[in-house]
Amino acid sequence: MEKNKLEQLIEKLISLPSETETVEFKENNYVIEEIGKRISALSNSANLYDRKHAYLIFGIRDNNHEIVGTIFTPSKEKIGNDQLEFWLSQHLNPRIDFRIYEFEYKSKNLVVFEIPPAISQPIKFNNIAYIRIGSATPKLMDHPEKERKIWNNIQRNSFEKGIAKEDLKVSEVLELLDYSKYFSLTKQVIPTETYQFVEKMAQHGLVKKVFDDDYDITNLGAILFAKNLNDFPTIKRKSVRVILYKGNSRVNILKEQEGSLGYAIAFESLLDYINDKLPQNEEISKSLRKEVKMYPEVAIREFVANAIIHQDLSISGAGPMVEIFENRIEITNTGEPLIETDRFIDHPPRSRNEDMASFMRQIGVCEEGGTGIDRALVSIALFQLPAPSFEKYENFTKITLYAYKDLKDMTIDDKVRACYQHCVLKHIENSRMTNSTLRERLGIGEKNYPTASIIIRVTIEKGLIKESERSKEYVPIWA
Repeated sequence: MEKNKLEQLIEKLISLPSETETVEFKENNYVIEEIGKRISALSNSANLYDRKHAYLIFGIRDNNHEIVGTIFTPSKEKIGNDQLEFWLSQHLNPRIDFRIYEFEYKSKNLVVFEIPPAISQPIKFNNIAYIRIGSATPKLMDHPEKERKIWNNIQRNSFEKGIAKEDLKVSEVLELLDYSKYFSLTKQVIPTETYQFVEKMAQHGLVKKVFDDDYDITNLGAILFAKNLNDFPTIKRKSVRVILYKGNSRVNILKEQEGSLGYAIAFESLLDYINDKLPQNEEISKSLRKEVKMYPEVAIREFVANAIIHQDLSISGAGPMVEIFENRIEITNTGEPLIETDRFIDHPPRSRNEDMASFMRQIGVCEEGGTGIDRALVSIALFQLPAPSFEKYENFTKITLYAYKDLKDMTIDDKVRACYQHCVLKHIENSRMTNSTLRERLGIGEKNYPTASIIIRVTIEKGLIKESERSKEYVPIWA
């Protein structure tokens, strides 16, 4: 940390009315074992109170915050043959990246221990975890309610809550994030006071208040409302790429576009761009007008939103990708799905990025309660397109939408997939699939009912559906 930042930090900490659970002042009392206990306690308290760092400062009196200086010099302290910092790190479990700063402030020597919060488990010193309560440092095990909360915080820890940019003034936050779009999408009146802009954004976890006039932008705030994703190292490779190919292979790229705006800002224009590149379908059913896009917009919207919301943000170097071929669209995101692909339709949504999912639902990007996929599949059936495929690979998930095909051109996998998805949709509607409903889904004439029967039999053989308690009615195998 640069000296001017350290000086600003000291000024803010001494302005506190008293010590807190995450800030402790000392003069020269530097018993080594006690320092280890306090690092454990302060790290666990930083987790408990959702602080970016906790601080142990030598050279400041705890009762009146007078700057008196210290004779403690950690860089010169040794325990046996080990430097103090190394010795402390060896006795902390798990090890944490605490920092020690020695510097002069107003002609007084100060020492600052900057301590990060516990992330994967409570921090122990010599195999004992401590916590800070007021100015005391008791064992964490003696306060089970606090230990429970720390574990709950650890389980809720997410990439979204991480910091994309830190130590910013209000004007810097507003320069980096599109605050006008934020107020528009959340349907809030723009405040009259500038600082209130950031206070409102903090309520959605887009920024975090550090001190009265200092803020951090979270990864969530950056990835949703960045004016330029490249301004944020943690998320600059998470932009959505759209690639348009000539033909059905990746040999000839006609156009490639990569966004630079946050997802919330760019979502509607992204959909417009994709839909503008889609082919027309002239072979659609008679119930619809001839000249329409090949793929229903509701399906494009849902599957692109899913790719954004359900991606694994911890996987670096890649964001969602939409690839448009003449005979299909492939929509890919990092991370394997948290539920099995054959349960995408009926299962309540689960996301690694709950804060992002919640916010995107709030502003109407995707459906509440997981009904979006149902609506997408219904619209695909109405357009008489082949059923989409949901595929899981190592470290990524892919959804493929297929262009119109005659039944005779569909593979057996196409037909089985359509049968299974149709059966699930009927089950969700508290209804049952029959030969008749499947024929309607696939555009099979009444006289050709044996064709539908064959598809049903193969789908049963593949272990996807079964006959219900009523003869000639079918339900998913898991129903």
